[in-house]
Amino acid sequence: MSYEQFAYLYDELMKDVPYNKWVEIIEQKAAEYHVAGKKLLDLACGTGELSVRLAGSGYDVTGVDLSEDMLSVARGKSDEQGLPIQYFQQNMAELEGLGLFDIIGIFCDSLNYLQNEEDVKRTFEGVFTHLKDDGLFIADVHSVYKMAHIFMNQTFALNEEEISYIWESFEGEHPHSVDHELTFFALDEATGKYDRYDELHFQRTYPVEQYRTWLNQAGFEVLDVLADFSDTPPQDDSERIFFICRKHMKK
Repeated sequence: MSYEQFAYLYDELMKDVPYNKWVEIIEQKAAEYHVAGKKLLDLACGTGELSVRLAGSGYDVTGVDLSEDMLSVARGKSDEQGLPIQYFQQNMAELEGLGLFDIIGIFCDSLNYLQNEEDVKRTFEGVFTHLKDDGLFIADVHSVYKMAHIFMNQTFALNEEEISYIWESFEGEHPHSVDHELTFFALDEATGKYDRYDELHFQRTYPVEQYRTWLNQAGFEVLDVLADFSDTPPQDDSERIFFICRKHMKK
């Protein structure tokens, strides 16, 4: 997927996202499961908003994203703050040559952008390969409930002076999938006119037990399945599901 101009509008769209809650979960689970190392891989890091927070909290962060436009924005942020984050352009379903990490995360429902089951399974296998023994893998996804009851056939809108958008979500081709059609109007300060940008994004999720099966097949021990930034299991109306996994030690 090419994010094109969307990369430069992404942070405005995501300005209310509670990034610090992800940091809290990572720190909490690293302490709970005795992960002393600080080397962290942020997969699908986007514009680096979470990467810079993690680096600021003392993690040695590497960011990976498919979009060079997103990475350009991320590099600008880390350079501005003087943070030594390395960024690489890779597909998270085709990871290679990144070394080993104490913690690997796929945050902000980025896993839901993978197109099919094979991509999800390849991603889990690649994460397993790049994780140190006893390291943690943390990922969050949209629930089946959220796809069906929060996104499906809904319209979201924002109308502000410098940017406006209309975001419409429709039922996708596959089970538990949605197509997001986004139209942005961004103010060009030089001309005083608004530029229009159109983007189409696809997201797909799976039942919790399906994710658990694939994680087990990749070699992970699933330590916790949690919901909505809490320390409690998912309920029927949970919207965001977190998987906390550990790589088995070598025998």
